[in-house]
Amino acid sequence: MKKIFSILSKSKLSIFIIIILLLLQANCDLALPDYTAKIVNIGIQQNGIENTTIEVIRESEFNKLVIFTNESEDKIIFQNYKLITKENKEYLKKYPLLKKENLYILKSKKDISKTIKKPLLLVSLFESKDPKTLSMMNNMIKNIPNNMDIFMIFKNMNDNQINGIVNQIDSKLSKLSDSMTTQMTISKIKSEYEIIGVSTNNIQLSYIANLGIRMILLAFLIMALTITTTYLSSKVGALFAADLRSKVVKKVMGYSNKEFEEISTSSLITRSTNDITQIQTLVIMTLRIVIYAPLLGFGALGKVSGSSISWVIGVAVLTILSIIITLFVVAMPKFKMLQKLIDKLNLVSREILTGLPVIRAFATEKHEEDKFDKANIDLTKTNLFVNRVMTIMMPTMMFVMNAIAILIVYAGAFKVDAGVMQVGDLFAFISYTMQIIISFLMISMMSIILPRSWVSVKRIAEVFDKETSIIETNEPLKFDKKLKGTVEFKDVYFRYPDALEDVLENISFKATKGTTTALIGSTGSGKSTLINLIPRFFDVTGGKILIDGVNIKDVKLKNLRSIIGFVPQKGILFSGTIESNIKFGNSKLSKKEIDKVAQISQALEFIESKEDKYNSLISEGGTNVSGGQKQRLAIARAIAINPEIFIFDDSFSALDYKTDSNLRKMIKKELKDSTIFIVAQRISTVIDADQIIVLDEGNIVGIGTHKELLKNCSVYKEIALSQLSEEELTNE
Repeated sequence: MKKIFSILSKSKLSIFIIIILLLLQANCDLALPDYTAKIVNIGIQQNGIENTTIEVIRESEFNKLVIFTNESEDKIIFQNYKLITKENKEYLKKYPLLKKENLYILKSKKDISKTIKKPLLLVSLFESKDPKTLSMMNNMIKNIPNNMDIFMIFKNMNDNQINGIVNQIDSKLSKLSDSMTTQMTISKIKSEYEIIGVSTNNIQLSYIANLGIRMILLAFLIMALTITTTYLSSKVGALFAADLRSKVVKKVMGYSNKEFEEISTSSLITRSTNDITQIQTLVIMTLRIVIYAPLLGFGALGKVSGSSISWVIGVAVLTILSIIITLFVVAMPKFKMLQKLIDKLNLVSREILTGLPVIRAFATEKHEEDKFDKANIDLTKTNLFVNRVMTIMMPTMMFVMNAIAILIVYAGAFKVDAGVMQVGDLFAFISYTMQIIISFLMISMMSIILPRSWVSVKRIAEVFDKETSIIETNEPLKFDKKLKGTVEFKDVYFRYPDALEDVLENISFKATKGTTTALIGSTGSGKSTLINLIPRFFDVTGGKILIDGVNIKDVKLKNLRSIIGFVPQKGILFSGTIESNIKFGNSKLSKKEIDKVAQISQALEFIESKEDKYNSLISEGGTNVSGGQKQRLAIARAIAINPEIFIFDDSFSALDYKTDSNLRKMIKKELKDSTIFIVAQRISTVIDADQIIVLDEGNIVGIGTHKELLKNCSVYKEIALSQLSEEELTNE
């Protein structure tokens, strides 16, 4: 798995930028509820007055304030306020009341709310006509004469008496939240501003407009951050998937036939497409959600942790976790099945499409349709189950979100009524709670995606972890040019992986430059297996194979296969043109050279008969050409690379006798300096070979020319007589 996710190191700069942007986005998202609370608490309830630092106050009210301050507080207050009289004409226009009464004005914008809040609150309380307040005052100060200014009484008291009364009031006010006492103080400031003639409406509108503009800018910033992080995470995911696909293909290109038998072709197709797409989704979702959701959730949790109704968060989290765990337990087994079911559907589809002519010939369309329907229905049922789980999850989560919102309003209403919480704080609490729930909702989405993606990760890891049985040497040797074209088998044994018996036993022979070696034998005798050992499609399990005097295990695979022109039993063509298929192994081939290889392979005649000649299109797998044409193009492709060694694995089987004969003549004439191996079933194909190797059940039962083998090899003679009469053999 390290090999898979190590690919992300190429995008570490982008990932770092994404993390930084997500931090900024989370901070912006967490700031919005605070702005909402401020608009309600300060903008609406406090008329835009942010703190208890009063900017202008009548001299008479100012004198009342200093009754309740100590020496240090007096010093701060008198340092920050200056007395303005009607002689100071620059303030007359702004404050017309100055003609009747002197004012104290704040010298600077310094916040001294901590110093002035309590005196303002006390003045507000003692000026209040509220019955409860008056009753409280009567209890603290006995026998207050009617119509007597209470502040005159305070002026005649000593500091200890005033402090005693203030302490009693403090004990009662301590039951209220700081925001509530602030609002009470703000009420005094508002009334003072109205008396002086300061427009509180302008203050309110200015404050709300300022915050509104900030919120709009913040919303645009969040949008920009979201777009940027989505783009970057999608780019990282796409590049990651592209690199991963490339590495998977490179790994698979190094597989031997053994690995292809262990992991089917259909499964490899699924792994390199669907599975990588699942991992790509996991990477994108991880960058967008797994990082962002905890930032948002824990950030919001920190904002509401000190609230008097924070217990609601606990209820919400426990409810959501219960839902997620339940869904996870129910859905997890199905996610593990999905990818295997996709493998099965791909396998069935591939078999039907490649075997369509056979299916039609045997009229088994209904059986194959039923087989496809079963695989399709199994996958559909599993997908429907997963989708139903997702369908249930989303409405359930929305119900939980709405139910929690109702619970917060219900519990918060009592706190607002008791003066413990402000309305704006309640709105902010709801927003933060929703953010916490949304973060858990995001994580729950990941809990749905993660199991399926993790199955895909394991399947891709299996591709990387599977070591190929064909291992290249770390110290490769070079071929001996003096022995060019020499192929020698020395006591070769071969057994397929997990097989109980050897397929080939004690195979020893030598083929030299300019000779043709033919292999013949009954079906299953090991002919194709033997020649597949030469280009190391499999490795020998005993003995060794020498080419140009060097053990093929001691040279690089690329160097080995570059000197071999291999034509497989089944002619495989690639989508493109006739020219692109011939030039498959040698892109530098000239027009003259293409004509020559086409002539040698007996393909020129049918190529010239086509309207577009070499530019004629070849469909996938070469399905738009006949079997014989396909074989001839495959032979031309091998000749085009001009190798030392040619291997024709039953490559003439689809050719008619005339074409077969002409082809062998051209090969003998034009490829006389090459070492040629021919695997064939027809005696006429191998009859002119310099040496014929007869195989029977994995053993060599005869080596020699056609005439020699007729005399001393009963197996060869039996094969020959099954195809030709004795008279024909004599004539041959």
